[in-house]
Amino acid sequence: MAGNLKQVARAARVSLATASRVLSGSTYPVSPELRERVLAVAAELDYVPNAQARALISGNARTVGMLVGEVGDPYFDAMIDGVHRVAAEEGCLVTIIGTYRDTEKELASFRQLQSHGASIIIVAGSGIEENEYRTGLETRIESFAGMGRVVVMGRHHLNPTLNVIRVEADNRGAGRLLGEHLRALGHTHVGVLSGRANVTSTIDRITGLTEGLGRRPLVEEVPQTRDGGYAGAAALVRQDPDLTAIVGTADQMAVGALAYCKDHGISVPQDMSVAGCNDIWVSRDLTPSLTTVHFPLAEMGAAGLRLALATPVGGAGSQTFKVHLVARGSTGPSPDEQSGD
Repeated sequence: MAGNLKQVARAARVSLATASRVLSGSTYPVSPELRERVLAVAAELDYVPNAQARALISGNARTVGMLVGEVGDPYFDAMIDGVHRVAAEEGCLVTIIGTYRDTEKELASFRQLQSHGASIIIVAGSGIEENEYRTGLETRIESFAGMGRVVVMGRHHLNPTLNVIRVEADNRGAGRLLGEHLRALGHTHVGVLSGRANVTSTIDRITGLTEGLGRRPLVEEVPQTRDGGYAGAAALVRQDPDLTAIVGTADQMAVGALAYCKDHGISVPQDMSVAGCNDIWVSRDLTPSLTTVHFPLAEMGAAGLRLALATPVGGAGSQTFKVHLVARGSTGPSPDEQSGD
């Protein structure tokens, strides 16, 4: 059975205050001889410090709460991995809550993390263009300002006076890269498998794609899953029989489109080009491998936590990541280009 603080102090023959200062990480000066004695006894008694008690002294409870759209979604899983890597290095405890991008659940979960003493809260989903959600998130951030630090991943329309840490990547630029790539291959009939239309990352990617193509693509909003992409590909083909390219605003939807094409005798990329976005790990191992835009998702998660740990309570900061096109086997010249039409 692990020893408690009183037992450590008694065995080390020091006061309770001295034992507490040594084991809590306090900067209060303690002689090297006493420090070594306390640490040796603590190790012998298997003393486990109370994180909340340490926080009262150090002002830095390393408890992290992370709100993600869905645990198991490759996009969020990569960010979680980045956060966990830094947490392991820095001795942080991480709590993950999946909200399924339900705005009420997300705000309630933020409040729950506050009530359980989190010192850092990471909102991993991009912003949602709903006034009620935006106002609710601003309220939660304001109420947390004196208690800890907030990290928002992706573009959020928040009051600029709020002190938050922002970690972003160029979603609009990602869409533009895909549009320019398909335009260069001669594609003019392009369909998009879109995630939720009110999420800023989706808005930005479609805006960029439109800019890159030089025209507005056909858009089908579907669940951001493989099955959603499969059903969405069917809907796009029905709407435009001349369709020559399908783009998923997330890779898993593009995976569904590839499966639809395989099941219906549509050759990729000879008859239909397919592309995605994010460059999740499975993209390179598909047949054909998936053209996509690489987002450094794990690095973004790691950067969010590192910035938070280095920022004073209630402080602000930002970091923006570049993205790049990864052209693979799932995209090729438009059939019209190949036929010379």
